[in-house]
Amino acid sequence: MKIKDVTSALECFAPLPLQEDYDNAGLQVGLTEAEVSGVLLCLDVTEATVCEAKEKGCNMIVAHHPLIFRKLRHITSEDYVQRCVMDAIKNDITIVAMHTNLDSVKGGVNNMIARKLGLTDVEMLGHRTLGDTEAGVGVTGNMAEPLTAEDFIAKVKTVFHAGCVMTNEPLRRPIRKVAVCGGSGAFALQQAVEAGADAFLTGEMHYHEYFGREQQIQIAVTGHYESEQFTISLLEEIINDRCPEVRTVQTETCTNPIRYY
Repeated sequence: MKIKDVTSALECFAPLPLQEDYDNAGLQVGLTEAEVSGVLLCLDVTEATVCEAKEKGCNMIVAHHPLIFRKLRHITSEDYVQRCVMDAIKNDITIVAMHTNLDSVKGGVNNMIARKLGLTDVEMLGHRTLGDTEAGVGVTGNMAEPLTAEDFIAKVKTVFHAGCVMTNEPLRRPIRKVAVCGGSGAFALQQAVEAGADAFLTGEMHYHEYFGREQQIQIAVTGHYESEQFTISLLEEIINDRCPEVRTVQTETCTNPIRYY
């Protein structure tokens, strides 16, 4: 099977037109006509993950976050992005990113987060369609049983292996319905409120975005990496389902640049 076949399978699941205008999902580096020797799956492409791909005999890297996000004016050793591009080209490694298209598609990143949290009756938040493909800005679902705010926050911290969970003041009513938007999801907060969610789970929010939500909705912010870490397993599921003969390898490199003390 060729690299282009794996890329096509991924894009069939999460079509590139679903990505946001600012995004740069899809083929990042390399050629797609070569036969795939193995696919390394990761959240971020770093020099360590490119090295890992070489060591594990993978000539394809599929990441969630694009390596090339902003315009490259030159390719030198100036920063890690340029060094990764050079290293990948030297070693015939193709890099593909599935970013906001995979975030928004039904069955994508947000559904995986909901699955890990154990939500039921999951529906798209901000539902839209692209042809026959359903998508949304996030998902909503119900807890298996109502939880206090403190218990909900504790569950989030445990499930997502978070160093801490940033929240607003604890909600003084049970949390039943939860809205989810992985990564930087503050833009979906108002839609979560309008959908009747008791809690909103995301990866990161700015300081002023917490204001005015007291006793309206429980905010739980895990950290960007923590909220999307299970995307690696999602990518593996998609490839294994659609390209079962292809060898997939989940990265052993933690690319989270943030530490908690």
